Amino acid sequence: MLNSRSKAGSTKTKVLVVTADAAFEESVRSTFATAAQIELAMISGPLSANEAKVTGEDLTVIVIDLDPAQEPEMAALTRLMGRLNGWPPVVVITPNFDKDTARQLLLMRVADFLVKPVQPVELVRTCARVVQAPAAPEQTEAQIFTYLGAGGGCGVTTLAIQTALLLLNSGGSKSRPATCLVDLNFQNGNCADYLDLEPRLDLKEIEPRPERLDRQLLEVMTAYHGSGLAVIASPNRPAEMRSFDPELVTRLLDLVSSHFNYVVIDMPRTWFSWTDSVLLGSNRLYIVTELTVPGLKHAKQLVAAISERLGDGQRPGVIINRFEQRMFGSGLRKSDVEQALGKDFVSAVPNNYALVREAIDRGVPLDEVKAGNKITAELKKLIAPPPDRAAAAPHKKMALSWARS
Repeated sequence: MLNSRSKAGSTKTKVLVVTADAAFEESVRSTFATAAQIELAMISGPLSANEAKVTGEDLTVIVIDLDPAQEPEMAALTRLMGRLNGWPPVVVITPNFDKDTARQLLLMRVADFLVKPVQPVELVRTCARVVQAPAAPEQTEAQIFTYLGAGGGCGVTTLAIQTALLLLNSGGSKSRPATCLVDLNFQNGNCADYLDLEPRLDLKEIEPRPERLDRQLLEVMTAYHGSGLAVIASPNRPAEMRSFDPELVTRLLDLVSSHFNYVVIDMPRTWFSWTDSVLLGSNRLYIVTELTVPGLKHAKQLVAAISERLGDGQRPGVIINRFEQRMFGSGLRKSDVEQALGKDFVSAVPNNYALVREAIDRGVPLDEVKAGNKITAELKKLIAPPPDRAAAAPHKKMALSWARS
């Protein structure tokens, strides 16, 4: 990856680490120095001596390194957890594992705990993961947003990523809904590259036995952006054109939908044997195209094809990406789009190539490059809940499993 990734911005995960272990402190500093999306603060010394310095203000995660055998340390942690009242989440690092200690930490509502020696990547992933609010116990699946391009280079990946980041932050800083971005373009997907992440989904490992895929294995194969966004993507195989067993894909998405509040799917243009199930299981389905005659034609054809295949399922809406409204001169206008697409036209996302390019090069949200930009504003309107949910498409419980039957 390029080394131009930004280390500044308001959407970073702000981590405070409290430790009296010099070796652990050095390891933490070197670990987070390579994580561009994480801003690190350190307090050297035991928690009991620095309790007043830990306010939780403007922090995303607090990491406390302590020895549970030391009563003053556990007492200080108990007071801290009571004072924080659930935010920010606290990760505790301990020198050894003990069932009684684990029970105490759970009762204190510690977000997670790790036992030394802590692998650097595990600490980074844990900090990214705990900022997400878990799905409600009664919720059986996520709200699924799916993006599909009507042509190449329409900006599907950019819109999918920005949608996922907006959904992640839709609950405010203290209640982030668990959000996952899934790149189903197994041949040459870009989601991981755009976010400067290592793709971890190993399809060769799970393809022979899809039933092996469980929550624990899924966690191993999930990458976490510094914002806390979970990303499921596989390494690119540009010279390997192949399809996968529909059971593998639907099992993957069933599992994801049962552990996240929101799932955003970046779909490949090629139609596979599992495509129908994914589209049918989506709550919001968007076709992305550009403001050209061929682009509008392809989008209209794709809407008709999907509607015919899905029957009474969710009808896709069309997004015109990189839209520019010119007062004078030739070219297509918004009225032409409305006439061509009718009620299927749902959004015109403004063109700002320089802004999008900088966000991609830095691996950050558009709002971090320019707060209040017009692209983000349009996407917020697009993903907002319908004013009357009863009039919206009905929620499909365990949609992907149902679509498969």
